Amino acid sequence: MNQLDVVIRERLHSDVVLVRQVAEYIIGAGGKRMRPALVLLTSGACGYTGAHRTELAAVVEFIHTATLLHDDVVDESELRRGAKTANALFGNAASVLVGDFLYSRAFQMMVGVGSMRVQAVLAEATNVIAEGEVLQLLNCHDADVDEQRYLQVIRYKTAKLFEAASRLGALLAGSTPEVEDRFARFGMHLGTAFQLIDDVLDYSGDEQSIGKNLGDDLAEGKPTLPLIHVMKNGTPPQVAAVRHAIEEGGRDDWAAVLEAVVASGAIDAARSHARAEAALASAALQGLPSNEYMQSLFDLAAFAVEREF
Repeated sequence: MNQLDVVIRERLHSDVVLVRQVAEYIIGAGGKRMRPALVLLTSGACGYTGAHRTELAAVVEFIHTATLLHDDVVDESELRRGAKTANALFGNAASVLVGDFLYSRAFQMMVGVGSMRVQAVLAEATNVIAEGEVLQLLNCHDADVDEQRYLQVIRYKTAKLFEAASRLGALLAGSTPEVEDRFARFGMHLGTAFQLIDDVLDYSGDEQSIGKNLGDDLAEGKPTLPLIHVMKNGTPPQVAAVRHAIEEGGRDDWAAVLEAVVASGAIDAARSHARAEAALASAALQGLPSNEYMQSLFDLAAFAVEREF
C-alpha cells in the first residue's frame, strides 16, 4: 500500500495547478482503499507480485475517486470522509473536470500495462458504473423501488469495480478462466455486502466515524434497503412516513423514519443480507490454494460486514 501511494502521487502530476490541487485533496482525504487493496491481495493470492499490480491498483483507485467527485456534485454533498467535499471547496465545475482528468489518466495507465484483457475488464466496469449512476438517479424519490431494483443499482454502481479489481489480480497472474471467474464472484459479493453496510450506517452509524452526515441518503430521496424493508414490513404509519420522506427528500421526516427503521427491524435485516453476501464471497474462494494473501481476503469479507465506519 505504501508503494501504491507512491504510484498515485507520481501519476497525479499535472502541469495544471488546479488539477493537482483537487486531485491531491481528494486522494489525500484517505478512505479505506479497499478496491486497490483487492488488486494487490488477489494478485498475491494467485502468485503474481510484479509491478503491474501496483499500477492497476492505482488505476482502480483513480476510477473510484472520479466517481466520488462526480457523485458528490450530483448529490450536492458537503461532507466526504469527515472533510469538506471537493465540490464544496473548489466548486462543481472543477470537481467534474478533475473527475474527467482522473478517468482519462486511468485509461492512459491501463494502456501502459499492454494487455487488451485488462483494458476490456476496466472499460466494461467503467461503463457499467456509469449505468448504475443513472439507474440510481431514476430510483431517487421513487417509494415503489423494490429490493431487486435496489440490488441492481448496487451491483452496477459499487460491486462492479470490486468485481473488476478482484478479477485483475487473477488475470495478471495468468490464472485459468475458472479461477478468474471465482475471484470476480468474490469481488462482486464483497462489494454488494460493503454497500449494504454503508446503507445501514446511514441510519445507525456515528457521524464522526463514518465521515458523513447521517440521513444523507434519506435527504436525497434514495430508497435503500432499510427503507425498502420498512415499506414491505412496517405498520401503516411507518410506511406512510417513509413514503413521504422518499418522495419529498430533505430531513424533515428524519426522526419518524429513523424510528420506523429501528422499530421494524430493518437494520438487522439489512445486516443479515450483507452477511449472506459476504458468505457467498468467501464461498467463491473455498478450495483454492491458501496463503497469507488468501487469508487476508477472507478477513476482508468479515471486516466488510462487521465494521462500524
